Amino acid sequence: MFEGFARVWTPVEIAGRLGSKPLAVRVAGEDVVLFRGAGGRAAALVDRCPHRGVALSLGRVGQDGCIECPFHGWRFDGAGACREIPLSDVPPEKRGRHAATALPVRELGGLLWLFTGPDAEGEGEPHVPDGLLDPRLSRSVHAQDWSTHWTRAMENMLDFPHLPFVHRSTIGRDMRRALRPGSVMHVDTAETPSGMQVRAWLDDQEQKGVRLDWVRPNGMVLRINIPGRDLRIHVFCTPIDAARTRMLLITTRDFGRYNPLMRLSALFNRRILLEDRAVVESSRPAEVPEAHEEVSVATDRATLVFRRYYHRELRGSRADRPSTGHLQAASAPPAGRLDGVVPAASLARRKKDAIDTA
Repeated sequence: MFEGFARVWTPVEIAGRLGSKPLAVRVAGEDVVLFRGAGGRAAALVDRCPHRGVALSLGRVGQDGCIECPFHGWRFDGAGACREIPLSDVPPEKRGRHAATALPVRELGGLLWLFTGPDAEGEGEPHVPDGLLDPRLSRSVHAQDWSTHWTRAMENMLDFPHLPFVHRSTIGRDMRRALRPGSVMHVDTAETPSGMQVRAWLDDQEQKGVRLDWVRPNGMVLRINIPGRDLRIHVFCTPIDAARTRMLLITTRDFGRYNPLMRLSALFNRRILLEDRAVVESSRPAEVPEAHEEVSVATDRATLVFRRYYHRELRGSRADRPSTGHLQAASAPPAGRLDGVVPAASLARRKKDAIDTA
């Protein structure tokens, strides 16, 4: 499961989009159904009934929080345990062997975070940027699908040198005006607990530099320098499959909460993403290659850090899939656990926190 993007936390959807109906998403080639289980808690299952492989997302969710398969009416709770098999006299202890595959999911910062594996034990919780958790900040959200591998999209979000060229009339306008013959951009990186901090500045104007944070594996937070204001742009590049990426853009700010003109910022953000999209989708190969396979310079420092991380930690990774028909469900699962599923063996290799420097 989740080949090339296994055993990591990633946002997959805007939490407000998940209501009383199930919601189908595709993450790193795996079909997943999101729904609200008991008590309205977000739940996630592999979008496949263990009986005949039908998409559970085509079914409905009952008042008890169980999702019903549209084919034969089998019902599963948020932990994947099979709670009912209509028209068949199957005792509870045998139903326990017919569980759906549950996936860890969290609702944090207005997003639904999915762990790309059936068991997150020992892997910690999602690292949610504090701007998404701060109740003082209002937010606007935009989602867009790109026809590219997620690694190219992520590198673009960490890349400063493209700003005065791709965004010459928008967010790169001031930088372009500051360019002089012989101007040099400086890029500096520093390891952080969640990934990396990147700073960039032109020539000797370090005090006017721009800062962004890489949130491992696929997030970016850009802090906009406005005196006395808090404005941040968050972007997450979530793989749909090998050829498509879901871009989630969330802008948070501590001003203009009730100003209707702030709605224009959503249109501006959409324009910025479209400028990036046209360029990034043209990259070949679609997936970032090893560092030595493309020409790089000093201003590529941040993207090279990401590239080494990807090839060392994620490329070729996969999560073991529990064997259908051999899952065991508890008759009364305790809340907050992956009840009803005996997780497959975890991958032996744990993600290392250290980041190589460029």
